[in-house]
Amino acid sequence: MKRIFLDHASTTKVDEEVIKAMLPYFSEYFGNPSSIHVFGREAREAIDIARTHVGDILGARDDEIIFTAGGTESDNLAIKGLAYLNKEKRTTKGPHIITSTIEHPGVLEVCRHLETQGFQVKYLPVDTQGLIDLETLKTSISKNTFLFSFMFANNEIGTIEPIEEIGKLAQEQDITFHTDAVQAVTKVPIDVKKQHIDMLALSSHKIYGPKGIGALYIRNGIKVQPIIHGGGHEKGMRSSTLNTPGIVGLGKACELAKKRMTVDNSRMKILRDSLIKNVLQIEESYLNGHPEKRLVNNAHFRFTGIEGESLLLGLDEQGIATSTGSACSSKKLQASHVLLAIGLDPVQAHGSLRISLGRENTKEEITLVSKALPQIVERLRMMSPLWNR
Repeated sequence: MKRIFLDHASTTKVDEEVIKAMLPYFSEYFGNPSSIHVFGREAREAIDIARTHVGDILGARDDEIIFTAGGTESDNLAIKGLAYLNKEKRTTKGPHIITSTIEHPGVLEVCRHLETQGFQVKYLPVDTQGLIDLETLKTSISKNTFLFSFMFANNEIGTIEPIEEIGKLAQEQDITFHTDAVQAVTKVPIDVKKQHIDMLALSSHKIYGPKGIGALYIRNGIKVQPIIHGGGHEKGMRSSTLNTPGIVGLGKACELAKKRMTVDNSRMKILRDSLIKNVLQIEESYLNGHPEKRLVNNAHFRFTGIEGESLLLGLDEQGIATSTGSACSSKKLQASHVLLAIGLDPVQAHGSLRISLGRENTKEEITLVSKALPQIVERLRMMSPLWNR
């Protein structure tokens, strides 16, 4: 049976060139990069090169890149780190953060925690396609607002937010702007200076690098308080012996992505559009998210009368890997908070399926999926008490 992986929003296979770049740093160049002897200097040099590659893909300076264990830690460091330095702004209403209802748990759970610490958080609604309304954002700003945190592109429905406009508003209001760009990096052109982004989180394993490594861009001049204390690594921002092989892998993944991004994204968009066209020919099937302002590799559908989990399992039986939503919460039984936020009811939300393409997917694979999906939908609807046809 041919196996087809269409769950790249959850993770990606480590690129062979990335593995090749990493291998020497497990054995030959194994030194601690904080050591000043030759072994340490070799590791430090590799980390410096990787930091430059990460900065390059964001339009950032290498000294604005902090290495972390992944996107969630980067979000935590950005939001908590800035919040803890803003405690002095506490009033009867407390310091104020504005985010959205469709953020990744790496942002939402941090904000909920900060609410227990006296901070005020405004969760902006989105429209039926997942977009933030800029006028609503403007009217939500208070004199105590010190942070905007809005994801660059949604991890479930793929909608791309008006990041440059949000960044410009933040700059005009002297508010720090953080974005979780875990899904957007390499799928969307990013220029942190042009887009007025102050802090940006990314994750290696979403871009063909290894798991367990990520980065946080912090614009020079932005101060945050560390949340991990120890030996003062990463300019005192993230203590812990640096994961040299992982950092080398992330750097190589960014280097490769920058070279391949135009070609890869063009291919994925063609395949995605073909898939969407084919799937929407199924009776009572719908596309979730914005039809145009969406990630090039994301297709998120809902089907009346069936459960997404049953659909996922039916595809899995045929060797096709997809998802019902975010991999971080896929084992939870409750309906996706993202789908509820765009106005779907729980039954509609449970009937959804996320298909996310990668650079190695082919036209032939999309054809196979396009043929398999209608048959599985039909079979499931025949058994469904929710389907009335």
